[in-house]
Amino acid sequence: MNGWVDAPPPRRGSGCFGRGCLILVVFAIVLAIACLAGMYWGFQRHSAILHGLYWLTKVQAIAQKPVPIPEFTASDAQIQSVHERCEDFEQKARAGQPAELELAPDDINTLIATNKDTRGKIFVSIDGDNLRCQASVPLGELMGRSGYYFNGDIAVELKSAESLENPQLNRIIVNGEPVPRDLLNWKYRSKRLRDYLADYRNDSGVGTIEIRDGKLILRSRTE
Repeated sequence: MNGWVDAPPPRRGSGCFGRGCLILVVFAIVLAIACLAGMYWGFQRHSAILHGLYWLTKVQAIAQKPVPIPEFTASDAQIQSVHERCEDFEQKARAGQPAELELAPDDINTLIATNKDTRGKIFVSIDGDNLRCQASVPLGELMGRSGYYFNGDIAVELKSAESLENPQLNRIIVNGEPVPRDLLNWKYRSKRLRDYLADYRNDSGVGTIEIRDGKLILRSRTE
């Protein structure tokens, strides 16, 4: 029987998606959320929020109405399979062992559908080495105010394996505009966004990310 409502929860939080395996795709969404949440707490202190708010407004990524997102359902067998594969990869990656994880669009959308924070708000498709992420994320829950959404059509093209140590942000397009080249040097709470990415890399054990043949491919760090 298809459907994700009664799906068993993964044993390790929200699986690869929640741990950041789509870090290059979701980084723009995270930035948007940080910008809006930061405004609520006082945006004067954080250059990432000031720059991010200006840029997101420029690309019309903030709106008062959501946009339609394609629906997706997964079978219980799909859910169990993808979470088991993700957990196996995470365990090996964090232990510094060689590991590789291939995720087809259905695998990624299964992870999204079984996470209550992303269900119905994000949909991913892949064509060759081009990944598309459609997102309409309500920001009211984070800001304490309703009526605002991050509406993003995000495209990512990776010609080869991309290291999280030095990602090429010019390959990420949000609503038709490339992500600013200096984005990782913007600061949030006196810390560069590049440093937050390095923290994730060190904690997760993920070394490279690649989009090839209609799949998202993660490889662990072994150095």
